[in-house]
Amino acid sequence: MFSHLTIGTHGLARAIAFYDAVLAPLGIERTASQFSQWAAWQRPGEAAKFWVGRPVNGLPASYGNGQMVAFTAPSRAAVDAAHAAALAAGANDEGPPGLRQHYAPDYYGAYVRDPDGNKLHFVRRGE
Repeated sequence: MFSHLTIGTHGLARAIAFYDAVLAPLGIERTASQFSQWAAWQRPGEAAKFWVGRPVNGLPASYGNGQMVAFTAPSRAAVDAAHAAALAAGANDEGPPGLRQHYAPDYYGAYVRDPDGNKLHFVRRGE
């Protein structure tokens, strides 16, 4: 359904360090980017990419109220590890790892805000 997802940052080097640490437990790796103002990540073998960079229009990066990027995790332990890595890398906690049974009986997730204020969700459906 999606080709890619892009969010803005005020500091690309900081964002690269943050997302390298946070996405590794989810099996998501940084890939080559032909653009110096952008970095990209994806799971090996998947076409969709997650991009982070400076806005093309030159205005400051901002986050949207109600916007969230949700990453699927291969296990509940990976949700825990991504959440811990995010906090260690400077994220703000928006909801610790745990079951979210109001979504589904097996819905396990955690929420953070990255250093630029973007809301992230790590989720595992199932055991």
